[in-house]
Amino acid sequence: QVQLAESGGGLVQAGGSLRLSCVISGRTFVRYAVGWFRQVPGKEREFVATISRNGGITTYEDSVKGRFIISKDSAQKTVSLQMNSLKPEDTAVYTCAAGSFDSGLADEYDYWGQGTQVTVSS
Repeated sequence: QVQLAESGGGLVQAGGSLRLSCVISGRTFVRYAVGWFRQVPGKEREFVATISRNGGITTYEDSVKGRFIISKDSAQKTVSLQMNSLKPEDTAVYTCAAGSFDSGLADEYDYWGQGTQVTVSS
């Protein structure tokens, strides 16, 4: 079994930064691609960023390109999402997910965390 736990969410003013972390436990000897998704109540879940199994390929949703950075630590157990120049429209619950492929599609991921709230005030 694989468990994911997010941390780092909170309240920040527009233009500020937050760093989200996703700790992966369980079958960590198996490398996973990890994605970050976000969701606002009443709206569909939205892809934010993903990083490949070996960490060599990163992909971002257009609205966060140049502002967010996804990375993996050397032990492949923690994936971080550095969020800079935050905007009120970035407000959402952010959730990390693990799977075999670095896809922008939520259905491609097998394991999900509980999510962490990010609120950006104007």
